[in-house]
Amino acid sequence: MKFDPSTGLIPAIIQDPVTNKVLMMGYMNQEAFDITIKTGKVTFWSRSRNELWTKGETSGNYLHLKSYKLDCDKDTLLIKARPDGPTCHTGADTCWDESNCTGSGAFLDYLESVIVDRYENRGEKSYTASLFDKGTNKIAQKVGEEAVELVIEAKDDNDELFIGEAADLMFHYLVLLKDRGLGLKDVVKTLKERHG
Repeated sequence: MKFDPSTGLIPAIIQDPVTNKVLMMGYMNQEAFDITIKTGKVTFWSRSRNELWTKGETSGNYLHLKSYKLDCDKDTLLIKARPDGPTCHTGADTCWDESNCTGSGAFLDYLESVIVDRYENRGEKSYTASLFDKGTNKIAQKVGEEAVELVIEAKDDNDELFIGEAADLMFHYLVLLKDRGLGLKDVVKTLKERHG
């Protein structure tokens, strides 16, 4: 990381990993970065107070570190962090007074991005990567099995089991879409065309 030689700071842009909304921007020195990595709670250097501060230590609205990366010049951090509540000190979701909607669509986008990551990084051990390794036929078979299990649960009166099977089917369906080189946006496009 290239910290500013005159201040010892680096800008840190905070982004919600589910919605991809930019929540805030702050500054870190080496110590703030190290504390963030160690505790999993995003910590900054306050230029006005001249001290370290962990976001949420007063309000309880912590930012929980999920990942970080440097830009191409290595002088700006992009930190993906899950917020416990509003990020801005004004009570707004973001420091730009934007809503950080975390509805089901936003989570499906996030889940799809995780599936893409597992597809691209198959060297890492994961259930999703193992599905891709087995190939299209096995993934399609798994989607069929989950669909049948959902139908069976639909005939009973146990919502918990029914929702569990619905989640299994949706997950495996997203895996199959990625395996075919497609995604939710392709399905939504077709639905829009049919609706229009």
